[in-house]
Amino acid sequence: MKKTNVSLVTLAIFMTTFMSGVEGTIVSTAMPTIVSDLNGLEIMNWVVSIFLLMTAVSTPLYGKLADSIGRKPVFLFGIALFVIGSSLCGLAQNMVELIVFRAIQGLGSGAVQPVAITLIADLYTLQKRAKLLGLNSGFWGVASVIAPLLGGFIVQHLSWHWVFYINVPIGIIAFLLVIFYLKEPKHNAKSKLDLQGTTWLVILLLALMFFLQDLGENTNIAIMAVLALLVAVSVIAFFKTEKRATDPMMPLSMLKNREFLALNLITLLICGVVIGFEFYIPTWMQGINGTNASLAGFAVTPSSLMWIVGSFILGWMFGRWGIKRTYDYMLGVLVITDLVLLLVPIYTPFWVFCIVAAFNGTAFGVITTASQVRSQVLVPKSDIGVATSFNTLMKYLGQTMMISIYGIAFNTSVAHGLAKHLGLTQGMMNKIVSAENAKTLAADTIPQLRQVLLVGLKAVYVVSLIVIIVSIILNRTYREQKINTK
Repeated sequence: MKKTNVSLVTLAIFMTTFMSGVEGTIVSTAMPTIVSDLNGLEIMNWVVSIFLLMTAVSTPLYGKLADSIGRKPVFLFGIALFVIGSSLCGLAQNMVELIVFRAIQGLGSGAVQPVAITLIADLYTLQKRAKLLGLNSGFWGVASVIAPLLGGFIVQHLSWHWVFYINVPIGIIAFLLVIFYLKEPKHNAKSKLDLQGTTWLVILLLALMFFLQDLGENTNIAIMAVLALLVAVSVIAFFKTEKRATDPMMPLSMLKNREFLALNLITLLICGVVIGFEFYIPTWMQGINGTNASLAGFAVTPSSLMWIVGSFILGWMFGRWGIKRTYDYMLGVLVITDLVLLLVPIYTPFWVFCIVAAFNGTAFGVITTASQVRSQVLVPKSDIGVATSFNTLMKYLGQTMMISIYGIAFNTSVAHGLAKHLGLTQGMMNKIVSAENAKTLAADTIPQLRQVLLVGLKAVYVVSLIVIIVSIILNRTYREQKINTK
């Protein structure tokens, strides 16, 4: 049997990571144009939500399949589905079609991301793994930096359809590289797929993510109660099913490992902190500093760049301090940067936010990469795929959960602020968050509106501070295990 061409398969992995990274931000850039063309403002959020939802729901299933039938067929299926979904999105004639095609794309993404990380574990020793995961994060970071610029160029000079088509050639090349150059032994496919456990897990994740998405949107209380009940019932049913299953979808022994559980819960929380920083800082830049839309996004660019640095220095930190002290120091950095955001005055220079972003990005890079590496080495080799997909699932759950909580904190604070100023309205708030639209407001209302916005933004970072402190507490709940690195 021929050997795997490690270099070319690694290139394919990096290409799929770049593809996923571009998809994460380029669509947001093109969204105003898409909405204008397809007339779907009221269901706009579903274009993003359905992609995240389908990715999160399918990730554990693909992880189990990767362990059962092999990485190659699952990875190829994910890439193919992603490319097909991307092509269909570009052909969409209305918002409903676009949402359906984004769901297909999300189902492909659910296989691509965790299996790519699992393949790195298969191809590289533990000593090299952190560096390769760092490089992998680097491709994601580069994609995140160039995607907004690329999206703007495509929308301006071509059409929004090419925002989706751009990933098709990348996906096809990666697909061919994996077909021809990834060689793996045949897996024993006789193991029975845990359909009952899979069903309950899908129901649980769907109910949980719909519940979190509807939180704070004044949804009917009866609907929220039904979703909450469905979450509780499916949790109980899932754990009972997994205890009885001969080949469980998610081996519960993983969750009995206190280090594995704590690190993945920290991942859930800190990925929530990431989304709070990257989502709200551009609003701060435009609404309070008056920075134009193009430049506002660059306030978080140092975070993406330093994320790569954090991934690379992880190996040195592990060797010097171990996992617990590394987490303590990085979480300490996040506490300091969060306090800076809470304490800065209303008019703070752009460069201050760039420095905060750089420190945040370093900490984010260390923590997220460390959780990937440790999740893989804390479980038996037969469960690496499941462990990796569980870690990926925690990231998506963290983002979905925390963006809802941030939204409640922000909207509640803004509502209280508007109530104190009778002359201010929600319509004015909608204008102040855009540097361009703010020019249409009466000059005497702008300082008050910016003050209301500032208090709302700081409410977000109060929540972040609480989340970081909870993460520090979680980091004290386990004893660090010694790992054989051979």
